[in-house]
Amino acid sequence: MGNKVSFCEPLHSGPGTKTLPPPPPPTVGIIPDKDYGKQETDVQEAGPGHPGTMEDLHKKCKDVHPVVFEGAKFMVNKVLSNHFQISHTLNLSSFGSSGYRFGATYVGTHQVSPSEVFPVFVGDIDAGANLNANVIHQFGQRLRAKFGAQIQGGQFAAGQLTTDYRGGDYTASLTLGNIDLVHESGVVVAHYLQKVAPRLDAGAELVYQYGPSIPGREIAVTSVAGRYNGDDVTLSATLGSAGVHACYYQRASDQLKFGVELEMNSRIQECVATVGFQADVPKADLTFRGMVDSNWTVAAVLEKKLQPLPFTFALSGTLNHAKSQFRVGCGLIIG
Repeated sequence: MGNKVSFCEPLHSGPGTKTLPPPPPPTVGIIPDKDYGKQETDVQEAGPGHPGTMEDLHKKCKDVHPVVFEGAKFMVNKVLSNHFQISHTLNLSSFGSSGYRFGATYVGTHQVSPSEVFPVFVGDIDAGANLNANVIHQFGQRLRAKFGAQIQGGQFAAGQLTTDYRGGDYTASLTLGNIDLVHESGVVVAHYLQKVAPRLDAGAELVYQYGPSIPGREIAVTSVAGRYNGDDVTLSATLGSAGVHACYYQRASDQLKFGVELEMNSRIQECVATVGFQADVPKADLTFRGMVDSNWTVAAVLEKKLQPLPFTFALSGTLNHAKSQFRVGCGLIIG
């Protein structure tokens, strides 16, 4: 946690790999890392027959791959009421950031569906005054807004506002990132996803960035996307002027899932293929995720619930054969 989210660098990669601007996560705005045990609030479930958002286009495949971590992590979650929860996280790492973080989540009383309650406030802060704050609210039945801000060392570092309008069979989204009226800079992202058949979704994306640091003062990247939803198979792809991002997801059984991902970036001449899987052992309260990619990286995360105690134990390992790098992590979550 605590990494800076930047919206002021030139676009330089394809639809699946571009780092600017990162698609806002479907739940908590611009909270940066996907560290093990990080706080999340599930507020993005789409109704039956609805395509959801472009941000979730490759979500099934992504969820199969392990979220690795390094060092030691200790997290305590405490539910204070039906609406308020706090967390204490301690990270010890020789490569990444170390230290203590305090997090809080508030969920309001405006319930729009059995799994969606608004407004939602999510935030965390560390001892160095690095703050991540996110607010999610739904206005009416169709319009949802998400605002995220990040402060680094007491200075404003990033801000992002996303609005999603959900029609009967489509979603239109607009994201504004770090809009600076004084220096005339910022990032604008527009998404549109339409259900064109019972099992087929299609959409488009436009990313526009402007500012004095951009060659020619502005740049735009366009892409088209599609997704096929089978009973146990999901195929999704994004094709743009900067590259290709394709995913294949297969649910072999209730306990075994596979995900294959291909990312090609024509701007930096890079192509990475990743194969991942998730194996669940319900009787042992065990979940194992593993992956291997074309850069010779092998990674895995094992999560074990220590019933009847409210503990979750995790082990993480990453090995890169080409670079002779090996990293291991150990985590414990209480609550």
